[in-house]
Amino acid sequence: ELAKGRPRDEAEKRANHPSFYAGDAFFVPPVSRWGHLRDEVHREVGDGLNKALGELETHNTSLEGVLAHIDFNKKVGQSKIPDKKLRDLIAHFSKYRLRNEDFEYPDLLGAAYEYLIRDFADSAGKKGGEFYTPRSVVRMMVRIAEPKEGMKIYDPCSGSGGMLVLSKEYLDEHGLNSKNLGLYGQESNGGVWSISKMNMLLHGISGADMKNEDTLADPQHLDGGELMRFDRVLTNPPFSQNYDRQDIKFPERFRFGFCPEQGKKADLMFVQHMLAVLRPGGMAITVMPHGVLFRGGAERDIRKGMLDEDLVDAVIGLAPNLFYGTGIPACLLVLRAPNGKPPERKGKVLFINADREFFEGRAQNYLYPEHIEKIVSAWRAFADIEGFARVVSRKELAENDDNLNIRRYADNAPPPEPHDVRAHLFGGVPVSEVQAKRALFDAHGLDPMGLLSPQGDRYLELAGTLADKASLKKRIETDAGVLAKEQALKGAVDSWWSAHQRCVAELPVTKEPMKARAELLSTFEQALGPVGLLDRFQVAGVVASWWGDVQNDLGAAAAHGFVGLVDA
Repeated sequence: ELAKGRPRDEAEKRANHPSFYAGDAFFVPPVSRWGHLRDEVHREVGDGLNKALGELETHNTSLEGVLAHIDFNKKVGQSKIPDKKLRDLIAHFSKYRLRNEDFEYPDLLGAAYEYLIRDFADSAGKKGGEFYTPRSVVRMMVRIAEPKEGMKIYDPCSGSGGMLVLSKEYLDEHGLNSKNLGLYGQESNGGVWSISKMNMLLHGISGADMKNEDTLADPQHLDGGELMRFDRVLTNPPFSQNYDRQDIKFPERFRFGFCPEQGKKADLMFVQHMLAVLRPGGMAITVMPHGVLFRGGAERDIRKGMLDEDLVDAVIGLAPNLFYGTGIPACLLVLRAPNGKPPERKGKVLFINADREFFEGRAQNYLYPEHIEKIVSAWRAFADIEGFARVVSRKELAENDDNLNIRRYADNAPPPEPHDVRAHLFGGVPVSEVQAKRALFDAHGLDPMGLLSPQGDRYLELAGTLADKASLKKRIETDAGVLAKEQALKGAVDSWWSAHQRCVAELPVTKEPMKARAELLSTFEQALGPVGLLDRFQVAGVVASWWGDVQNDLGAAAAHGFVGLVDA
């Protein structure tokens, strides 16, 4: 208001009136302002903080139910947090101004909150899986969904809201307008719902429509009394739940049939709800346990109905132990609205067996960017990839009684290790085993026959000059073919970087990091493909992994320039 030329007293009067605030703005009443808490509240600090939160919620409808339950006077045993500790907390945060322009990159506050949610999920163990899906899995789902401007995105089991946040970030990263993206979520757990509301707000999303109720029993997003329709549905529903059919509203959602109410088999009920709320041309992507792919009875009938109507686009098997609190492997179902498949996908289902695509951690496995790149690339290609993906016709699925067990169609089991009894007994390397690895040797520029000498017609032995592992290692490292291949690889990388480093250097001007990523990814594949050392998925994974490591720094460079990045 001062910038508009208004007198200070009039500007202050407007700033202190709630009606002046609209849209994404929040009104902070006097008792909730940081200066008041810092300078005026010295005794009964817990009461002052509780009142501040209550007044914030009262004056801002988008905060309803989010803050009032927080109690700074909560007792643990017979004691509560003393005033001094609360004053120290206020003093600590008074050292820093937490506005977007003060951060290394604009969404740092949201990223910090996301970090706390993840840390809480880590410590919560099994319960963590009830509200938090690993962000690598969410990012992969969003990349498959490819949300666009103006779409309505829905998560019927929204947990902490990660699916919606990353959908919005996807548009931001691609230089698209996320302001007109409709975000809708429903979560049955009230405490988790509060977390999701705060997650939205700290990511700068004030218009998300988040509901607190059981989606199966009582879906809350309605339009004229009917179920609202969405362009994309992304979710990780609770696995293996019971439900009560008598409590269900809008039973017409379940047109392929009802799962047993007991026996913890409500999974395909969630799937049918997703299909029921898709707009024409819409897509749903959901995490599911493998049991829904092959169990019989009512679940088999539901699968048949979905396959007959050509609603199943892809089944993607994921690695075990990716999710919090369970080592059970899960899968992704990619679903389409009726008549929503592109012509080349009609009457077919893509199976991707990615259960070996992971990095093994101590307590949990992880999807790295290179794994995501391989899975997403295979989904987009919609083609057979030996040992990884296969396109299967509806006819073949029917011949298999509509069993969608992934290994039936895309078996990625490695071939059995050959055993030569004579070699075990008398030593020697079978010629057949060396020939079987010929492609690997050629990729590295190594001729194995330079290391081996004949032992009859069918066996080989190490050359006499190679007495031990150390000498063998040195011989390989100094091999002319290996050195030439390494030099070719280094030269290809250097030439590629010289030609395309401008993508990174120009980020402060273009402010389009995802365009830079796309160019680096495609050109890196073109540059390194002819070298033959890595396959195209491994090549793509190199850039994807590097980008994942530095994307926050690149975001800071795009926002503040490289000088700002160094200063940060």
